[in-house]
Amino acid sequence: MLQAALLLAVLHAALFVWQCYLLAMLFSQWLTSSLQQQAITTQQLLHLLPWLLFCLFMRPLLHYGREQLSLLASQRCRASLRQQLLATIASSGTAKNQYAADGSLASQVLEHVDALDGFISRYYVQRYLVLITPALLFIAIFYYSKLAAVLLLVTAPLVPVFMILLGNAAASASQQQLQVLSRMSSRFLDLMRGMATIQHLQAGIRATNSVANAAQQYRSSSMKVLRLAFLSTAVLEFFASLAIALLALYLGLGLLGILPWAKAQIPVPYQGALFILLLAPEFYAPLRQLGTDYHAKAQAIAAVQELQPLLTRSVWQHSGTELLSLTAPPAISIKNLQVLAARDRNAAKSRLRLQLSQLSIKPGQRIVIQGASGCGKSTLLETLLGFNQYQGEISINQHSLCQLSRCHWQQQLGYLAQRSSIMTASIADNLRLANNQATDQQLIAVLKQVELWPLIAQLPLQLATPLGERGLGLSGGQLQRLAIGQLLLRDAWLWLLDEPSAHLDPPTALRIHQLLGKLSQGKTVILVSHSSEGLTWADNIITLTAEQFSAKNLTANCPLSEASDAS
Repeated sequence: MLQAALLLAVLHAALFVWQCYLLAMLFSQWLTSSLQQQAITTQQLLHLLPWLLFCLFMRPLLHYGREQLSLLASQRCRASLRQQLLATIASSGTAKNQYAADGSLASQVLEHVDALDGFISRYYVQRYLVLITPALLFIAIFYYSKLAAVLLLVTAPLVPVFMILLGNAAASASQQQLQVLSRMSSRFLDLMRGMATIQHLQAGIRATNSVANAAQQYRSSSMKVLRLAFLSTAVLEFFASLAIALLALYLGLGLLGILPWAKAQIPVPYQGALFILLLAPEFYAPLRQLGTDYHAKAQAIAAVQELQPLLTRSVWQHSGTELLSLTAPPAISIKNLQVLAARDRNAAKSRLRLQLSQLSIKPGQRIVIQGASGCGKSTLLETLLGFNQYQGEISINQHSLCQLSRCHWQQQLGYLAQRSSIMTASIADNLRLANNQATDQQLIAVLKQVELWPLIAQLPLQLATPLGERGLGLSGGQLQRLAIGQLLLRDAWLWLLDEPSAHLDPPTALRIHQLLGKLSQGKTVILVSHSSEGLTWADNIITLTAEQFSAKNLTANCPLSEASDAS
């Protein structure tokens, strides 16, 4: 597509040369008739008019076609890059926060990717035109005047030299600007999420000053980039104008016959001189345009450097394709499981995140996994979700996990994280994230099961009550109940619960545990928790220790010194 845009741009330049030739021929004929005291007729104009009109109409169409093709190529490329970034983030699962905070990731996927638009839609084609168009014009000018062609050739390098000198500074300034934008986005999102805490601590003024300082830093970095852009443009225009003026002086003195080395001679006739003067501005136009677009390249380089951690991150792609539909609580078998830290897989000695010799879970069995931070409790859940590459064997109803389609497998289970995933939407919309076909009656029935309907029924909008960022409007315990309601709507036979009471006060945590025990009957459950309060319903409680732990049908090693802090 960009090659087609380049072809249209070259045709546009060729038509411009032809148009200038026709105009120079027309005015030369009129001047010759005037000097010979002959009447200027319209015959000459009518003879050339169709071709002139063809050039005048075709050139804008070719330029429009080039712009549209370049824009379409940019849109497709940026959409593809966004899909790649989102796929990397999605494939990372709960480990996505190792790249950056949510606000910074959002800024990278949106603003940083859009920063590539200028490079793709303008600079990519222009870097070829800057060679093709001047070469085409040089050949045309060389035919009429070798000296004029040499003057253009000598002065042309001044433009890219200063463009490179100023472009390097612009690239550094653009990178700093994107870094400031990323930090400002993260800071603003963190402050918005913690608005309730800020108000409780009466730290609103401090938060406001923090945002104002971040905005001022971004404003200063933006102005620095603009100053360099304006300076670069001014320098390029100055040298281009100086070169055209020098060429015009040579041609004008030549027509007057007062050149020091060619007195009483006209080295370039009027038609050729006019043709050269018409072409001269276009000779430098691609260079000037490249100077302007070079800032788009600098901005794109800065954006790619910021995106580099995501682009170069080697994320394991689950290659399974088998579809396994659960119609009853599944049995899970784990043998000789080893999970390594992703960032160390290419190192001489990889760090263990989890090592399990054997673990068997019967259909409908509910187990609790406990242990110190870093023993791999959450890593086990991430691996069962299909986000981690592993060595060993994990079987679900005698089907190997590595052979299952990850997307389809994840649809067969329910997952509850430490912090509930609540959107800025109504209560009903958040519940329907788990089942978009659920009716209001089903939503009310689920809310009654999680003991949340009595509260929501008293609200003026009830199910339509909007929730703020991260569920603002409900307490931590109420949000977890809402998340449990999402689990119920999924109607999954396997529940993976990652410390659902980690950020709750003891009484609320106790009640959440009791509620999970009541609602998870008849399901296979793996619950990770630091606390045992309210978990008497569990069939087995497994404790991971620093050296070696063992339980019924279970043996594992988990050295804290070798495991990452997965919890």
